[in-house]
Amino acid sequence: MSGYSMPGLALRLALREMRGGLKGFRVFMACLALGVAAIAGVGALSDAIEAGVRADARSLLGGEVDLRLTHREATAEQLDWLTQHSDRLSMAAQMRAMAIREDGADRRLVEVKAVDGAYPLFGQFTLRDGGALQPLLTKQGDAWGAVVGENLLERLHLKVGDRFRLGDAVARVAGVIGDEPDKSTRAFELGPRVIIANAMLPETGLVQPGSLIRYHYRVDLPDTVAVDTWKQQLADAFPGAGWRVRDLENAAPNIQRFVDRMKTFLTLVGLTALLVGGVGVGNAAKAYLAERTGTIAILKGVGAPSRLIFTTYLLQLLGLGLVGSVIGALLGSLVPFAVAPILADELPVAARAAFYLEPLMLAVLFGVLTTLIFSLWPLSRAREVRAAALFRDMVDPSKGWPGRRIIVVIAALGAVMAGIAILSADNPRLASYFVIGALGTLLLFRGAAWLVTKAAKSLPHPKSMRLRMALTNIHRPGAPTASVVLSMGLGLTVLSAVSLVEANLNREVTDTLRGEAPGFYFIDIQPDQIGPFREMVSGFPTVTESQDVPMLRGRIVAMNGVSVSEITPPPEFAWILRGDRGVTWSRTFPSQGSELVAGKWWQQDYSGPLLVSFDVEAAQAFGLKVGDTLTVNILGREVTAEIANLRKIDWTSLGINFVMVFSPGMLESAPQSYIATARLDEDREVALERKVTDAFPNVSSIRVKEILDGVAQILGNLSVAVRVIASVAILAGVLVLAGAIAAGHHRRIYDSVVLKVLGATRWDVMLAFLLEYLLLGLVTAVVAAGIGTAAAYVVISGIMDAPWSFDMRTLIVTLALAISLTAGLGGAGAWNALGRKAAPFLRND
Repeated sequence: MSGYSMPGLALRLALREMRGGLKGFRVFMACLALGVAAIAGVGALSDAIEAGVRADARSLLGGEVDLRLTHREATAEQLDWLTQHSDRLSMAAQMRAMAIREDGADRRLVEVKAVDGAYPLFGQFTLRDGGALQPLLTKQGDAWGAVVGENLLERLHLKVGDRFRLGDAVARVAGVIGDEPDKSTRAFELGPRVIIANAMLPETGLVQPGSLIRYHYRVDLPDTVAVDTWKQQLADAFPGAGWRVRDLENAAPNIQRFVDRMKTFLTLVGLTALLVGGVGVGNAAKAYLAERTGTIAILKGVGAPSRLIFTTYLLQLLGLGLVGSVIGALLGSLVPFAVAPILADELPVAARAAFYLEPLMLAVLFGVLTTLIFSLWPLSRAREVRAAALFRDMVDPSKGWPGRRIIVVIAALGAVMAGIAILSADNPRLASYFVIGALGTLLLFRGAAWLVTKAAKSLPHPKSMRLRMALTNIHRPGAPTASVVLSMGLGLTVLSAVSLVEANLNREVTDTLRGEAPGFYFIDIQPDQIGPFREMVSGFPTVTESQDVPMLRGRIVAMNGVSVSEITPPPEFAWILRGDRGVTWSRTFPSQGSELVAGKWWQQDYSGPLLVSFDVEAAQAFGLKVGDTLTVNILGREVTAEIANLRKIDWTSLGINFVMVFSPGMLESAPQSYIATARLDEDREVALERKVTDAFPNVSSIRVKEILDGVAQILGNLSVAVRVIASVAILAGVLVLAGAIAAGHHRRIYDSVVLKVLGATRWDVMLAFLLEYLLLGLVTAVVAAGIGTAAAYVVISGIMDAPWSFDMRTLIVTLALAISLTAGLGGAGAWNALGRKAAPFLRND
């Protein structure tokens, strides 16, 4: 050994040991490749979508900078400044309105966008049948041209050339939208798109004081002007203007939020698969080192240092782990090329399929860390145990803990892996919960396996020979009990939790909400219309309840004097600071869906300084309490209100509720509109909608039933996607289970041979093996169902604050899946073992 350095000799020995090929390491590498491929694929796809957003940023935003005002247009002075400080300027207005067939037979809520002649500044607007946009938006006779989404033609049974009413104006279907470059600006779509000319908008009569209308001003900046400099000049020229300013850095926030959340969730699922695969890595390392016990004992006996043996086999396992991880990363790198065409019609941006190195390297790092974490424990025995003990291991495997140093190293590597997962996630809090939950779940399943082993050993010997053999197989030395329970447990836990969450959400949408929800929301009711509207609705047949409140739009700009730009909101409450929100004022406490939990409500005749009632959960998230202040920009004016009380809001009631409810006084005279709900028999809903929108053309109706149908469809699609993803973790469990069975295959063959020689029939042995795996599958399913139920309960009751309902059917499916997988794979392994002839094994012995 004197001619080699310790690392060099270890590497030489490691390479020599690998001359026998990869036998025994196929599951090891497959487990790593599967988990790494999932993580790498998610990261690569996310990067591909983000690259598409960056490449199309100007088209998605509509300009290099987008300024948005709600309720009101920019002043002449502001328009003059924008014109002077830009190369090009485009103006667009967006609102919701009712599109009504000319014969009045049908009507639908639509998303209206009124554009000027410069639209679009960037990108290409296309029509289904070709041609240019602007010529189609002109007025011919008494009808203006409108370009519509194809789904409007389907819903109103129209065709190109047909006419419909939009408020007080008549529109003609002049074309059908092919591609709308800035469609990502829509956060939530309640109806088909209708694009009209800016000049048509005044004729519709839809623009009323307080109407929910957003004005966008898109700017093309001179090449010599930096965006940040321009924005600062704008802020200096018009401080407190109240517009929301977006640039290319956040051109498509809706897409970015979707991508970030998808990446976080799917990466965590990939880590789940990798953790399950880690059990297979540990099993493979343990089995491989068990086969090398004699070699290790001889090396120690002739004086080989423990460090040399440890380094030799560590290099082997690390090399195999790196190869498996690289294979997984290469497979993951192909995901954008495979998935981008599928997402082409689902996203407003084309994913740029390419080779993205960063997510692949991160995935490989996860794979290598997993290899180390799960290999060091079995490796430590080769370092710590004496040669004599290793020789005894060949006939009587010993148990024990590794040295303190190894435990510290494993814990440190686990902390590094958890830290990377948390810090690289869009929602670190969710990632932290996952890490804690995954670790706790693995420990619970390991504890369950230990309890099963102890119980099987302590039970009285049953009279049935088959059952006695099954119980003995569960607790005998080298039994795969822990591997079976761990491998299937985590994936089944994810599946049962997801299924229970889905069942509760579907029940909430299809049963509870449909029963409690109003039939309609009516929006943009003007103050002078609210009296006749109330009279019409209250006198309509079958209307059992109606509610209306005034509504304005406001944007929180400061909390306790601290600008929101300096506040990092909790992810689940970031929407409160994102753009403008609906606000209202009221003399009396909201009658539906609210509970006063702190402070006092003001008197009905209150006329003092502005007060506000705030959502208690949001207040807790931002660290606010009664007596603190909120500064809100309403119609370009910043007003500061003291928090007088906190309310617990039941959003699932679908009644009219607001995060912020102000005291009367200051806001009563501001331009505002009313929003109203009505509950009535379903077969009378269309008649009420027709009567209201005919009498008040500017009023729009939102059909709650259609929204719930859309939500149910989204939940269905998500549940399918999540189950497919959860199946990755289950597939990893199947690989680990197959590996555990393969590792004990020789023992199974030997057992079956001896039993057959002693007179047992093939059916006796087969039933014993099946009973063993049926019992293990049942235990795994019960534990997985219990942990999955607890996790689902926390999500539904704790996070979503929704009613919880236990769904036994979901758990029955989990039980059946666990039992069928474990018994099926175990039975297949047993059947193969039973097919082997006895003579060769008896001669060998």
